[in-house]
Order: sequence, then structure tokens, then C-alpha cells
Amino acid sequence: MIEREKIVGTHYAGSEEEVRALNAFIKLTRATESLNAAMNSLLSDAGLTVSQFGTLEVLYHLGPLCQSQIGDKILKSGGNMTLVIDNLEKRGLVRRERDAHDRRQITVHLTEAGRHLIADYLPQHVAVITELLGALSPQEQEQLGALCKTLGLHLRSVAG
Repeated sequence: MIEREKIVGTHYAGSEEEVRALNAFIKLTRATESLNAAMNSLLSDAGLTVSQFGTLEVLYHLGPLCQSQIGDKILKSGGNMTLVIDNLEKRGLVRRERDAHDRRQITVHLTEAGRHLIADYLPQHVAVITELLGALSPQEQEQLGALCKTLGLHLRSVAG
């Protein structure tokens, strides 16, 4: 096991604190990339990108939102969200609607086709995630969630 740790860990010869942080970062990144690869394969079967799926899922669960709110929920920039929503709109999965009181405000809605797609696809998505994370015990999944939340909150606070 120690030999394996040396292979997948950092080769940086820094302090114990630096090596520990780099090794944790490498493991987190590799696990994330592996999960993303599995999810991208499944999403491509539905003809969706991760951002498109995230947008449909947010709208499905939260209802109509403005573009910036969707971007905040799925952690994407405004420019990226414009492209994502443009592509979903071309496919007839979402529609944009200008606010009658504030023409600058545009709300994004799921269409019936978008609602059907996400409703049909979401159970498969959840089943794959459940299977992939099944490598961890329920307690480990809880612990991972708590650690990721702690890290995410810290990163948001230092990013300003």
C-alpha cells in the first residue's frame, strides 16, 4: 500500500504539510475526474453536457430561474450559461421569457420536452451515482459529503 501511495502521490519534496495537501489534492482531483468520465459517458447517451444536465435538473427541481441563478447553482459563469441555455433552447428543452415589469430580467423555463427528458433520465443518473459511490460505506459517504462541504465553504470564503 505504501508503494502505491508513492506512485499516485506527489513527487514534490516539500514540507510534510505541503506533501499531505498535494497528495489530498491529487486524490480528490483523480476521483473527481473518474466520476466525471463515468457521468460524461452516460450524459452523452442523452446528448447532454454536464452543464446542460445541471441546468435541466435545477429547473426541474426549483422551477423557472433567471440565468444567473442557474449559473450560481451549477457553478458556471454567465458567459458559459448563455451558451448552455442557447443550446438547450435550440433543442426545445428550455425557453426564455422576459419579465413584464423588468425587461432586463429573463427567466428560463423547462419546456414539456425538457421536463420529460430530465424526468426520464434522472433515475438512471441517480442509479449510476449510487453505484459509483457504493465503493464507500454509508458513513464514508456522509463523511465525504461533510468534508467536501467544509472545503467548498472555505474555498468560497478565500475566493472573496
